[in-house]
Amino acid sequence: MSVASSRLAGFSQGPNALFCYGTLRFGDVLEALLGRIPDQVPASAPGYRAAALHGRVYPGLVVCGFGGSAPGVALTGLRSEEWRILDAFEDERYELREVALSTGGSGLAYIWPGGDVRTEDWDAAEFEEHHLAAYAARCARIAPRLAAGEPKGE
Repeated sequence: MSVASSRLAGFSQGPNALFCYGTLRFGDVLEALLGRIPDQVPASAPGYRAAALHGRVYPGLVVCGFGGSAPGVALTGLRSEEWRILDAFEDERYELREVALSTGGSGLAYIWPGGDVRTEDWDAAEFEEHHLAAYAARCARIAPRLAAGEPKGE
């Protein structure tokens, strides 16, 4: 069993939403990976922040303590195959955990385990302006491999 599939195994009956706080908030990225933009609801994860990471254009969700809340969206209605593709897409360092959401429910989220965390929050507008087009193009290149169950490589 791969690392990616083992992350999902424990959640077969868990929340049906994926909380996205970084690159998966962007329709261009979802469209490139899944061929569609799933239903989504604005949400945030209280007690967490989307931290900028050293050497990466994407963020990591980390605990921030009292008063903080990471903005994002909860993707709903994901098909089994889409869950598998998104899980294979995510960096192997992420841990998949259930988090409480501002919507009153919960969702699964990819939590950054530590290391390489910068003091500032990730800037979604800066990502959109300077990195989104190239990032979405990379996602489109690797999507067929992910759909086939192959490593994302590059």
